[in-house]
Amino acid sequence: MAKPSRDGRAWQRMLSGRRLDLLNPSPLDIEVEDIAHGLARVARWNGQTAGEHAFSVAQHSVVVEKIIAQLNEDMAIKWRLAALLHDSPEYVVGDLISPFKAAIGLDYKKLELSLLAAIHIRFGLPTRLPAYVEKAIKRADQISAYLEATQLAGFSHKEAARFFGRPAKSIKLHLKPKPVVSAQKEFLLKFKNLTGQMD
Repeated sequence: MAKPSRDGRAWQRMLSGRRLDLLNPSPLDIEVEDIAHGLARVARWNGQTAGEHAFSVAQHSVVVEKIIAQLNEDMAIKWRLAALLHDSPEYVVGDLISPFKAAIGLDYKKLELSLLAAIHIRFGLPTRLPAYVEKAIKRADQISAYLEATQLAGFSHKEAARFFGRPAKSIKLHLKPKPVVSAQKEFLLKFKNLTGQMD
């Protein structure tokens, strides 16, 4: 695991006033408003997408939840919430493209998984998801990546299919990057709808 900086600080101050320790994240320091704020400002594809606005991780997260709900009509609400939160550590660490994550190595993945576990605890989810849920989220994530790649990032359908597989024909979503504030509100609304159904 990485070590703190010379001044001993390994925490991120959030706009909510929380201080999240990156090396030992506490669920008590996690607020959904901070997650939504951060994810709406993190660009997918390193910002290399068409349109006036970046396609944010917040938008991507909402799309993944929508896809998993379409493909798995009986999926429990809590697992749909897990789908919405699948990239939530990126509100702190950003969205590194897969090749760069591989180059950094395992320590980065440990940090990401530690943050995700704390986020899951904060919102009443298990730290480890059942294998079938992880598989369903991964597939929805790949479908979203295919749609983003072909609609926004300049990939041909053949090239995107090679990296992400082809989506089910039933998935017909038109993606349009939204302004930061709209993406943030959409993520928060989806979160509130899902958690409201879990009560």
